Amino acid sequence: MKIRLIKGMRLIVATHNPGKAVEIDALLDGHYEVVTAASLNLPEPEETESTFVGNALLKARHAADRAGEVALADDSGLSVAALDGAPGIFSARWAGPEKDFAFAMRRVEDRLEEVSSDDRRAWFTSALAVAWPDGPAVVVEGRVDGVLTFPPRGDRGFGYDPIFVPEGYDQTFGELDPALKDSISHRARAFAKLKAALID
Repeated sequence: MKIRLIKGMRLIVATHNPGKAVEIDALLDGHYEVVTAASLNLPEPEETESTFVGNALLKARHAADRAGEVALADDSGLSVAALDGAPGIFSARWAGPEKDFAFAMRRVEDRLEEVSSDDRRAWFTSALAVAWPDGPAVVVEGRVDGVLTFPPRGDRGFGYDPIFVPEGYDQTFGELDPALKDSISHRARAFAKLKAALID
C-alpha cells in the first residue's frame, strides 16, 4: 500500500517555533488542517541524533505517537563552511534558552573573527519527516547555498535569515519577499521532494 497525505486531513506539525509553523503552513498551500505540537501541549523531545534527518524523524515520531495522528517535523539549520559546518544541527541551541537569534547571529560573526577566515560560504539544510503513529515514516532533505553578510539585514523570516544571502540574489532571506523566499528556500526544496513522495 502506498502511503499518502490526503488533502483536508489534520496534520500535526511538530514545532514550537511560530515562524516555522507559518512557513510550513504556507508550503502546504492550505490543503491540510495544520495543528502545531505547541498548541496541543506536546513536549519537545530532546534532539539526540547527529544529523538533520535523524532529528526530523525523532520529532515526527514523537509527535505522531503522542497525538495518535500523522505528524510532520522539520529539522533545519545553518552550516558555515569556515566553521566546519557549525552551528549545523545546533543552530537553535546557539540562540540559547530564550531563542535569541540576534545573539546567535553575533555568535556566528564572533566565531568567524576568531578563526580569521574571509570565507563567507554557508548553506541552510532542511530535513522533513512525516510519521504515522506506530507506523511508517518518510524523510527528505533540501539545501540552499549562499553567503553570509554582516550586520544582519531585514526583519522578514526568522532565525538566521537576516545574515544569509542565497546564491543568485543580493538580498538576505530577511529582506526577500516571503513568497519568493518560500519558493527558493531549503524548506521549499525539501517540500518539493516530500510532495513528490506523498502528495502528487
